[in-house]
Amino acid sequence: MAKEFLINVSPSETRMAVLEDGKLVELSKESHTAQRHIGNIYRGKVENVLPGMQAAFIDIGMEKNAFLFIDDLHPETGDNGSASISDLLREGQEIIVQLVKEPMGNKGARVVTNLTIPGRYLVLMPTVDYIGISRRIEDEKERERLKKIALNLKPKGMGMIIRTAAEGLAEEELEADRNFLFNLWQKIVKRSKKGPTPALLFHDHDLLYRILRDLFTTEVDRLIIDDLSTYEKALDLLAFLGPHLRSKVQLFTGNSLFSIYGIEQQIEEALRRKIWLESGAYLVFDQTEALTVVDVNTGKYTGSTCLEDTVLHTNLAAAKEIARQIRLRNIGGIIVIDFIDMCDEENRKQVLDCLANELQKDKVKTNILGFTSLGLLEMTRKKTRPSLREQLQQPCSCCEGTGYKYSLDTQAARAERRIIELCADHPRDEALLIGVNTALAALLIGPGGNRLSALEKAVKKTVFIRGKEEIPSPEARIIAAGQRDYIQSLALPVKEGDRLEVDVIEPHLNNPVDGIARLEGYIIDIEDGGRFVGQRVKVKIQKMFKTYAKAVIED
Repeated sequence: MAKEFLINVSPSETRMAVLEDGKLVELSKESHTAQRHIGNIYRGKVENVLPGMQAAFIDIGMEKNAFLFIDDLHPETGDNGSASISDLLREGQEIIVQLVKEPMGNKGARVVTNLTIPGRYLVLMPTVDYIGISRRIEDEKERERLKKIALNLKPKGMGMIIRTAAEGLAEEELEADRNFLFNLWQKIVKRSKKGPTPALLFHDHDLLYRILRDLFTTEVDRLIIDDLSTYEKALDLLAFLGPHLRSKVQLFTGNSLFSIYGIEQQIEEALRRKIWLESGAYLVFDQTEALTVVDVNTGKYTGSTCLEDTVLHTNLAAAKEIARQIRLRNIGGIIVIDFIDMCDEENRKQVLDCLANELQKDKVKTNILGFTSLGLLEMTRKKTRPSLREQLQQPCSCCEGTGYKYSLDTQAARAERRIIELCADHPRDEALLIGVNTALAALLIGPGGNRLSALEKAVKKTVFIRGKEEIPSPEARIIAAGQRDYIQSLALPVKEGDRLEVDVIEPHLNNPVDGIARLEGYIIDIEDGGRFVGQRVKVKIQKMFKTYAKAVIED
């Protein structure tokens, strides 16, 4: 099975796609502004202890308190088997916890007190005395060898897990990783003894580092990166994370890496309710907060021999695609699959085995419970982060029945990627005037024009943004291209000395005394206009800039 990692870097976010035999099976994205929290270690304070739920809420400095269940309390805190959580924790108590589940919807983050600090080859567990070996290392002799090394390297009173990447390595290499993790833990302990509470004691690395540390192994055929600085950073990191893997890293210098590999189209398909199979059969995914139902239908597939054979072939193809879609959509919680009814028990077992084999490729823990008396297959999958739908879409009241549409941030990121493609298609032009939907123009420009500046730096061109209601979101269209001075004369909707009437839509973010109006996405900063928010006023343009103009109110 050919396995590839693709990393796409844009000014606002980094995306990583995992391909198996050319098909997208996983997608991860990380905003350059929003932080990821899983793996972070905090010194928190117990806010509430709830004996009726056998849980506590911990203040770790986030908007909502984190949830700590009694089973996730370290055994040293007490005998958790029969104790009440009120015997183990008290309000106001300081406690060190690790975040294992991101906040989702109305729920706060989930935390544990059994801490884990991952390295390239080892995972250090400072709070438990335990040795574990990755189940992906199947050779018993190798498992025994690694266990002996772990017993020798394990700090006293601490635990250690041997990761898959450690297979075949000498003790010296594992010892270097152990020393790094142990020194990191000592720093965490030192930080925990001073400063205010709550406090962040340890922040996990960015997406690129985690990919190279946790996922990039000899099983991966190649890693393709479309950004030079990220490519160079990856090579530098691999110099100590895995020098033998550096030859697998490639720099992509063409246009639109994800489009060329068909990733964008597969992401679109993964957000649809209905998925068509090559045979003409189709799947329907109905996803709720805790439960996902998958319905299998023969659709246009009629088979060629008998009904039972048609049903079996449909269900086998569906099982493979369902396993892929579960990973790609990052569906967690309870999953119920309504396969087409099968009379033959052997056929049921064949479909069950097919699904189980495909799910072995999934690094997230799954548990297949089997068929119910109604012929429904039940399974569970651990949920640690938002699903693909929750990451890319937001609720919508007019979205043709899906209940979701792209968030403005995602639309802006897509429009931004399209602008990068348009700039690449015009290598000889100094500047471009780009039209986007009015709702996206201000987002693409950013506060003080900072996002537009980052985009211009990426494309090495001058870019002007004009908002146009008639352009559907998230499309971006070239209005004009050419020399900078000529494009600037076309781009700015007003001139110094112009008098016009505008609607004051909001106060200035940094200076509320001033008011803000917009013309085709272009900002008009109105001196002393903050008191006229919601009103239409007459203004005179006094000074022009690339992304905004200064104006005064005229009597």
